[in-house]
Amino acid sequence: MLASSIPPSLLFLLFLLFLPTPTTCSADVIVTSEPSILAVKLDGPPLSHLLLDSGAGRLYVGGVDHLYQLTSDLEVMSHVRTGPHLDSPDCLPPINTQECPSATPTHNHNKLLLMEEGQGAEPGSLIVCGSLYQGICDKRSLHNISQILYRTSNPVDTQYVAANDPRVSTVAVVITVENKQEVSGRLSLMLVGRGYTSKGPGDIPPITTRRLFPVVPPRRAFSQEEELGKLVVGSYSEYNNHFVKAVAHGDHIYFLFSRRDMWHKKEYRTYASRLCASDRSFYSYVELPLLCHGGYNLAQAAWLGNHSELDAMLRQAQEVCYTEEGRGSSGQEEAYIEYAVSSKCLKLPKASLSEYPCGGEHTPNPIASAVPLPATPTFTSTTLLTAVTTATETGHTIAFLGDREGRLHKVFVRSDWSGDLYDSVLVDSGSPVTADLLLDKSQQHVYVLTSRRLSKVHVSSCEKQTDCQTCLTVRDPHCGWCVLEGRCCRKHQCQRHLQSNHWLWSFERANQCVTVHRLQPANQSRDEQTQVTMSVIQLPVLTKAEPLSCVFGLLPPQPAIVLGTSITCQSPSPELLPDMPAGSDHMMLPVSLRFGHVTITTGNMTFYDCGAVSRLNQSSQCLSCVSSVWGCNWCPLDQLCTHNHSCPSQHSILTQRDSPGPSSCPLVFSLQSSALVPLGLSSSVVLQGRNLDVYKDNTPYVCVVEIHDLKVNLNAAVERTHNNTHTFTCSPHKFQYTVSQLQYSAAVYLRRGERRIDVSPGLQLQLYDCSAGQSDCSQCRAVPEEYGCVWCPGSPTPSCVYNQSCSSIPVDTCPPPQITQVVPVSGPLEGGVLVTITGSNLGMSYQDVVGGVTVAGVQCLPQPKGYEISTRVVCDLQPSGKPRKGSVLVTVGTTPPGRSKQIFTYQDPQLLDLVPDKGPVSGGTRLTIRGQQLLTGQRSDLSAFLGPQPCYIVGEVNDTQLMCQTGSSPRTGGVTVRVFFGKAERTVPNVTFHYLDDPVITDAKPAESFYAGGRVIMVTGRNLDVVQQPIISVWVEPLEVQRVKRRKRLALLSAKQQLVFNSSMTTVSERCSVLSSSQMTCPTPTVTPEVKVKGVWFQLDNVRVHYESIKGKSFTYYPNPQLFSLNRDAPEAPYRFKPGGVIAVEGQDLTRAMSRQEVTARLGDQECEVKTLDNTHLYCEPPEIQPASVDQSNELPSLKVFMGNLQVDLGLVQYDSDSLLSPVPLAAQIGLAAGAAVIILSVLVIILMYRRKSKQALRDYKKVLLQLETLEINVGDQCRKEFTDLMTEMMDLSSDVGGPGLPLLDYRTYAERVFFPGQQTALLSRQLDLPDSRRQTVEQGLQQLSNLLNNRLFLTRFIHTLEAQQSFSQRDRGYVASLLTIALHDKLEYFTEVMKNLLQDLVLQYVAKNPKLMLRRTETVVEKMLTNWMSICLYSFLKEVAGEPLYVLYRAIKYQVDKGPVDAVTGKAKRTLNDSHLLREDIDYCAMTLTVLVKNGVEVQPCPVKVLDMDTITQVKDKILDQVYRGAPFSQRPAADSLDLEWRSGQAGHLTLSDDDVTAVVQGRWKRINTLQHYKVPDGATVALIPRSQSSVGINQVFQTGEKTPMLEGEEEEGLRLWHLVKSSEDPEIPKHRKSSMRERERAKAIPEIYLTRLLSMKGTLQKFVDDVFVAILSTKRPPPIAVRFFFDFLDDMAEKHGIDDPETVHIWKTNSLPLRFWVNILKNPQFVLDVQVSDSIDAILSVIAQTFIDSCTTSEHKVGRDSPVNKLLYAREIPRYKQLVERYYSDIHSAASGCYQEMNSTLTELSGSFASEMNSVVALHELYKYINKYYDQIIMSLEEDSSGQKMQLAYRLQQVAALVENKVTDL
Repeated sequence: MLASSIPPSLLFLLFLLFLPTPTTCSADVIVTSEPSILAVKLDGPPLSHLLLDSGAGRLYVGGVDHLYQLTSDLEVMSHVRTGPHLDSPDCLPPINTQECPSATPTHNHNKLLLMEEGQGAEPGSLIVCGSLYQGICDKRSLHNISQILYRTSNPVDTQYVAANDPRVSTVAVVITVENKQEVSGRLSLMLVGRGYTSKGPGDIPPITTRRLFPVVPPRRAFSQEEELGKLVVGSYSEYNNHFVKAVAHGDHIYFLFSRRDMWHKKEYRTYASRLCASDRSFYSYVELPLLCHGGYNLAQAAWLGNHSELDAMLRQAQEVCYTEEGRGSSGQEEAYIEYAVSSKCLKLPKASLSEYPCGGEHTPNPIASAVPLPATPTFTSTTLLTAVTTATETGHTIAFLGDREGRLHKVFVRSDWSGDLYDSVLVDSGSPVTADLLLDKSQQHVYVLTSRRLSKVHVSSCEKQTDCQTCLTVRDPHCGWCVLEGRCCRKHQCQRHLQSNHWLWSFERANQCVTVHRLQPANQSRDEQTQVTMSVIQLPVLTKAEPLSCVFGLLPPQPAIVLGTSITCQSPSPELLPDMPAGSDHMMLPVSLRFGHVTITTGNMTFYDCGAVSRLNQSSQCLSCVSSVWGCNWCPLDQLCTHNHSCPSQHSILTQRDSPGPSSCPLVFSLQSSALVPLGLSSSVVLQGRNLDVYKDNTPYVCVVEIHDLKVNLNAAVERTHNNTHTFTCSPHKFQYTVSQLQYSAAVYLRRGERRIDVSPGLQLQLYDCSAGQSDCSQCRAVPEEYGCVWCPGSPTPSCVYNQSCSSIPVDTCPPPQITQVVPVSGPLEGGVLVTITGSNLGMSYQDVVGGVTVAGVQCLPQPKGYEISTRVVCDLQPSGKPRKGSVLVTVGTTPPGRSKQIFTYQDPQLLDLVPDKGPVSGGTRLTIRGQQLLTGQRSDLSAFLGPQPCYIVGEVNDTQLMCQTGSSPRTGGVTVRVFFGKAERTVPNVTFHYLDDPVITDAKPAESFYAGGRVIMVTGRNLDVVQQPIISVWVEPLEVQRVKRRKRLALLSAKQQLVFNSSMTTVSERCSVLSSSQMTCPTPTVTPEVKVKGVWFQLDNVRVHYESIKGKSFTYYPNPQLFSLNRDAPEAPYRFKPGGVIAVEGQDLTRAMSRQEVTARLGDQECEVKTLDNTHLYCEPPEIQPASVDQSNELPSLKVFMGNLQVDLGLVQYDSDSLLSPVPLAAQIGLAAGAAVIILSVLVIILMYRRKSKQALRDYKKVLLQLETLEINVGDQCRKEFTDLMTEMMDLSSDVGGPGLPLLDYRTYAERVFFPGQQTALLSRQLDLPDSRRQTVEQGLQQLSNLLNNRLFLTRFIHTLEAQQSFSQRDRGYVASLLTIALHDKLEYFTEVMKNLLQDLVLQYVAKNPKLMLRRTETVVEKMLTNWMSICLYSFLKEVAGEPLYVLYRAIKYQVDKGPVDAVTGKAKRTLNDSHLLREDIDYCAMTLTVLVKNGVEVQPCPVKVLDMDTITQVKDKILDQVYRGAPFSQRPAADSLDLEWRSGQAGHLTLSDDDVTAVVQGRWKRINTLQHYKVPDGATVALIPRSQSSVGINQVFQTGEKTPMLEGEEEEGLRLWHLVKSSEDPEIPKHRKSSMRERERAKAIPEIYLTRLLSMKGTLQKFVDDVFVAILSTKRPPPIAVRFFFDFLDDMAEKHGIDDPETVHIWKTNSLPLRFWVNILKNPQFVLDVQVSDSIDAILSVIAQTFIDSCTTSEHKVGRDSPVNKLLYAREIPRYKQLVERYYSDIHSAASGCYQEMNSTLTELSGSFASEMNSVVALHELYKYINKYYDQIIMSLEEDSSGQKMQLAYRLQQVAALVENKVTDL
């Protein structure tokens, strides 16, 4: 979003898209997270300017109402308050409350803070300018800011310097120039750049020169003198420069600013401009745009450096404009004259620029370059950047950038202008950094100013880095490692930084620290001391007198000898070395190279201990010693491993160098006796050793056997043999040990005294026990012979023992085999299955059973892989050739065979059929294969295939059927079904399984359900009938799991995964029903509210389709809809129902996941037909006769509603009818009748006593009652019919209304219709009607008038003067207000301020009279300005929010009106809301459908159009055009009168139909307009619209947009009167004898009132659409338009200011300003916004809706009575609800946080730019001038009476305008 750029000129610019919003912080205590930051909190947020006096080390800070002076360490030296003071931007100082009633205490925002250098004896000063008193300035002492050196008490208008608006920028720069006219010869000036302000003096140029010193009367300080120069501008408001920076450098002054490009694309751009410092006439002014690539092009802050490229382009623009008329070599425009002044580029001599580098009187100015200076961003930030400064370090550029979040970024700028962000520091969180970012004199610190505090930040953190590696890693361009000083510092701080390898720069990636490359020796015995040599890389150069030292670990340093890059040191003495780590034979010690106390580098050296080598390997000490990597030697007699080359006892030593390695060690190398030693039997062990002659003494040898922790010592007898070997015979021993397996390995070795003789690795005894694990004879005899195990038949039981332990004769042969189990017990005839036989004595080896196994008499081949000694045989079943049965026999050797008890059967399995025979290629279909003897072999032997693809067997298999699930297939088509029983293959005869294309789902709707489920989802697609078992599944997760995840996301990560895949994630499913190949229905599964739905999918066998993948929309589960009992007050009591009506059920969220068609209702045992369903109501029509109850416990039926799986019992229903009432006893009837008679008689007597004359009236009244009674049944029928129509139509309407698009008017047309309603000529499209000779002069005058209108004083005086004139009518006021709106449309911010001021005056007027009447009508200019302002600001709201529901309402009204007859003459309609436009007569009509032939290109297509037989021909044409051009705006359709309707019947029958022709019916003076019924056009007839021929003449109707004239009204033709449906009753010539009496007229009126039910029907039909419009206008769910919030805030402020605490008054103001002023106008006239046709009948309905909106906005209580208008009665129930909506809208806006002023201004600025080009301001100005001309003298007089107007010479300027526009002779 934001970027900063450092272009290739030195201009460091930060570009961004949006202006920063200062953020204030209310913290009282400063908490600085960075220790390198010193901060002080100051009053006056937001602080805006910071100034550093580097010579004196003082800081100056300017903020709101406060000014500070601080030391360089941020100690406050002086503090001055500069505000608030009484002021108003509309008034000129000095402020007098009598002359300036708008003056209020106003904050003083610091606008400029500059330092003026001293001149000779004159001391320097601090220049301080604020926003008060039109931006005047002070001079204060630099030593003490509380001392004022200069201040004017009565400033003149030339001393107004800074902008008087806090939001408008001001910059300045102080310069000193040579001036011979001054006494001192020098002149101190201040050049000021400031933006345009809408208040106060409006004629201050963007750049002015101000005098600072010397000031000799009549000169004034800060005054703008003519001879000092200024930037002349044609239009101040158009050239509203937002200044960013002003810099003086060399002979030039530079300004940086942004503004809208007035010449080209009208977009905001950033510009740099330059001016010669000596140029007092601004001849040298030149500017050029800056272009930052990357889309960020509005400067926020700047810093100046090398600007050669900028100067070159500025000079190029000057040269082109001087000598080439602004055109470059290519002929393109490269320079032009800016600021709308009368100058132009010339063709002067080529040397003009070199002769006049700062221009002259003859050179064109001010010059602007059309060619921008491009740049690529050096650095781009995601946060808005607000400040920049730069520093130079070791020849490199470093940029410091501040952002709006209070961070300081440090960026290294490379020579190619790319940037590296190397550090960011949080200075003041959340508070933007101001543009004044300053470095101190030493460039060690940067001063950062934020909204509330000033911070001093270190530019680098070098000192924090404590070692070379971290110093180089931090990559700070300020830092480097100073090698000999051992610190991270800046380059100049390292004493020897100029010498090689002494200072290593951090930012250079190639740099590396001083390192030890090689250490010699790298390894050394800890028991000796030697010389150590280090090779060092990047060793810094030293003198001979500078010693280095070596440090080993923590030991004292040793002197080092340096030879080039090699350093030699003495290793430490052994006693100084630390102890060896436990369990290790070596240790590493750091070796550091030091210079003094500074460590330059460190290496590592290994010290080893040979003694530890042998101690760590006790079983083979000699072997490990002489084999170690350290080169140790072994002393056998001393049992010592040493690094020495001699032994303590003798000279005999074993080394790796003197002998072939380990072979020379004394060693037991083998067992001469057997390694197998039986347990429990005395055995002797014999060992062999060598190299034992080294031992000369007679110490005896001992054999040691280790069995677990037990050591068995045995005496050894020694016998020497040849080849230097010895034999050791250990004394016999009976070893005892319990083993679970056959054998156990035990260690054995020799010991001579205390010396342990090494043993060859792996030399061990194997202790064994024959009985362990050998349970039968075969297993025993299978033990290898060397073990000597035999099967001994002795007592108590036969067992396996060592042969010498058997007391009887061991058996030679084992018993016959025993078979305990055979699996399987059946197999196919072809064999090929594996049979597993288990038992005992099944042979001692696999060879014993080869050829000895038969199954049912057939050989079975044993398999070696499955054979287990004695206990298991696995054999391969061989073919039998025929079915057979028999036992399994196993024969081993000569023993009798073993026979199984189980009988094995050879059988022939058969496959019979297959269901189903098709499935998708993705698989997943479950096939059922039926057959015989399918349980042949084991389940594992069974396999099924569909062609080459496997079919996976699932479920249990029995003899008659098996099931398998298909896998995926690479292709579609038929395949054979095969089942393998082992290797035997069977196929299903004459059956092929067909792989078909996978099912595809193209749509599934609806996409919502409720928790109870059961809602039917209609799924459409392809190949759906392929699926065997379609399922809809919902993936749910308990809410508790969700909470656990949120609470312990990190701690329970693994648990979460467990939850996901185990119990927490579950699915609920329902089976779907396939209707056809393209449709299926799926009921939604039931889920509980305690779970969260994570996903919904369809499982179509192996095809899974996620709901989101179908249409990209997710499936949603909602809470169950709520239905309330019929009798909510007394649920147990029955609901009383009158037959013939409907039952209304109330509820909540009924349509959120349900439609009317899906709901069923049952009353008892019969259906209650559901007529309609909306979100809160269900209407059903029960049977005429009360149904029977289905509940035996109650006679009355109950109403039950079914929604999917949801079933709701709503209570009992009782019909109101005579049959259902209990009979009244006769006596009671007589008593009641008598009582009633008495009461009636009494009443009659009283009436007779008081009023005799009422007898006749009573009789008449009874007659009327009798009439009404006779009509009651008809009324009831009519109501029921209308009500049923209403319920069904609402459903039709909801689906039909909406249309294909929103025909919104473009802004220009919208503005024309709102600003100038009813005017035929379009002002915005007109051109100025002037002769060419006068055009330029008049346009110049109108431009000056535009400038005058931008002066607030002139504009307010102009309006007040016009309003004071009696001949200035109310129409004139509205017209002038709209002209002003157009003229000031590009300055809406200024327009708004003027409007507010005028409204404040209006409030003053009404407060004195009756405040509630304010804004009620449009009687003043400002009230029409307010209407226009609202219209401008709310256009986007109409476009985005309110336009669509308004259009839908219009369509709904038109749709409904057209469904019933509409009288073409009177405009009355059957379907309306307006009783005065109700067609009361019952017209017989019927709906028809015409087939209209529509030409679409070459092709003619039929289009059905619904019409009525009673429609006139023009009405039919309109309906056809509505249908054919349904999506087109009305203005783009052909007019009905330009077309003829042609009825086509057969080949040649073409009849042109028209409203009037020779066939028209004439009765007396009445002529009837032709209808379709008149021509007898049948239903379904074919018609066409053809272009009307010129000769055809008829009566036709033309509707213009917004026209409200009924068709043919008032047309006379030959004295005949036209009529359509009814004859007009307003006939003045009705004979007297036909005029009935009063009573007859009342009767005539009473009968048509029956049809007023149509109003209710229409109202109910449109209710939803009316609600939608009102909610769109008055909802605060989305933020209300900024204009509404802004204006309501203004009204609240006005009420508070004038002490109006009556909330009703403020409510009325808001109502009058927004709903009544804007929305009612739009509601009544949708053609102001939409390109539609509003007929008279539609307008009548809109008037009722608009009146309802008006009633909803009033505060008075809404009361209705019998005399209330029908319109009010219609919406009597809704208006209170709408009132609440209005009140909540007002209160929500009031309670919302205010402060939308800046947002409003941004919006107004955007609106000004968006639509300004569409406004014809020149014509508007010319029209305004006509009023100026009309009241010229009065306006001039008014301007001259005003003192401020005199100062600004407003009358004089108006006279200039008059002179230019019409050559008016003035006093000029």
